[in-house]
Amino acid sequence: VSDASGCSMIALLHTGAAKFPQNLLSRARQAVSPRLPAGVLKEYSSIVSRKLASHGFGASMAAMSSFPPQRYHYFLVLDFEATCDKPQIHPQEIIEFPILKLNGRTMEIESTFHMYVQPVVHPQLTPFCTELTGIIQGMVDGQPSLQQVLERVDEWMAKEGLLDPSVKSIFVTCGDWDLKVMLPGQCQYLGLPVADYFKQWINLKKAYSFAMGSWPKNGLLDMNKGLNLQHIGRPHSGIGE
Repeated sequence: VSDASGCSMIALLHTGAAKFPQNLLSRARQAVSPRLPAGVLKEYSSIVSRKLASHGFGASMAAMSSFPPQRYHYFLVLDFEATCDKPQIHPQEIIEFPILKLNGRTMEIESTFHMYVQPVVHPQLTPFCTELTGIIQGMVDGQPSLQQVLERVDEWMAKEGLLDPSVKSIFVTCGDWDLKVMLPGQCQYLGLPVADYFKQWINLKKAYSFAMGSWPKNGLLDMNKGLNLQHIGRPHSGIGE
């Protein structure tokens, strides 16, 4: 999994703590890890260390044990892919809709939602789009419409217990484009409502900038480099192969 939906993003949430300058670490914690009820991080350090070590990130036990409790039970990592070309086509339409459900206590991936979406305004993918995203025409032909996919997202959220008022979850994106621009813009164009759970999110670019003092111009790749983390997956793929 790559971009806003992968091990690199998980590593940024946690392994990165070991890389932050100490005078900025507390600011980073405020940005990406508010608190859950006390005691929720029992055995957290060993679990996360083993998980990240299996991906070659070499997480520090000391950094994990010093990381504060989370406000959210679940982080929902999301990264849309959309129709595109040079010059850009309008309107853009979501063609890949992935969500990765990450346990805020254990940092384990508990579930994923993934569907391709058939575009209707520009149903034929451009060569540029295929080259950038790796999505070919056969992946979107005959797939559900955005309205149908949003209905299935809601069903998945309910099945995973994420609509329970006592369960606190939040989306995590690499930038504001996915949930501030792309989804509401396409929903407005199609006359579809936007669910309330899509209206707040953590932008890791802002969290990184707040903690490190520099804006990651190249997004996830710059953040990985700044934190000496290995990138896993295919850039511009909602869920890597």
